[in-house]
Amino acid sequence: MKQSHTLYAAAALAVVLAVLPAAPAVAQDERGWIVSLGAGAQLYPKYPGSEDLGLNPLPIVDLRREGAPLTFEAPDEGWGFGVLGSDRVFNFGPSIAFQGKRKEKDVGAAVGNVGFTVEAGAFAELFLGENFRLRAEGRRGLGGHEGWIGDLSADFVLRDRDTYVFSIGPRARISDDNYQDAYFSVTPAVAATTGLPAYDAGGGFHAVGAVAGLTYMLDPNWGLYGYAGYDRLIGDAADSPIVRNFGSRDQFSGGLGIFYSFAVGSLFGR
Repeated sequence: MKQSHTLYAAAALAVVLAVLPAAPAVAQDERGWIVSLGAGAQLYPKYPGSEDLGLNPLPIVDLRREGAPLTFEAPDEGWGFGVLGSDRVFNFGPSIAFQGKRKEKDVGAAVGNVGFTVEAGAFAELFLGENFRLRAEGRRGLGGHEGWIGDLSADFVLRDRDTYVFSIGPRARISDDNYQDAYFSVTPAVAATTGLPAYDAGGGFHAVGAVAGLTYMLDPNWGLYGYAGYDRLIGDAADSPIVRNFGSRDQFSGGLGIFYSFAVGSLFGR
């Protein structure tokens, strides 16, 4: 599973700070904003196919209009925004995610490093009623794996407007040859060095799984956020000698954090 919450949240915070001063000039809605800021800890694979989990910070950043319900965002979706605005049955927009480095020392064999990757692309989503969302993302790696990766998701959403948002749903992840070569292929040169068999992973679906997330308000200001996810590598990714010898087909992730919400309408002279 792709995990990038630290950089994702930092980017989101930068956008929040950039947007707030300009909001009165671009919107007729005179309501203020609710900003949520917090932090926690999360565990996720050190690299795609890894057996080991890394402990990482979990920054929490959110921005919504005063009076709007708690924000629903799936834990594994890329950062972005809907160009048609909020609360739309159909929406689309940019999507950005990040994938950390894979180091040979994390694998335990000289299979090659994969650099840090910025994944940039777009998403489209459709709400089928209030409780069911379909979403597709496609992103291109800039640096690092330099491949295309896509996520297909369906989420069942339960919510109480000001108290909680819970979501759960299946996932299917697809990638091209470049992505799979970076993490799952074994070149003849690497095979000669490591003793692994040469292996050429092809593009296609590489994982299926499920993700659940919960935002719960303890009082009007303080809240908890948590998520849990599981992916099972399939296809060429699952058969990779790197995964079979040094990693795992089972990819777990999860995190828990606390946040504080406050109104910022006074910044607009209200």
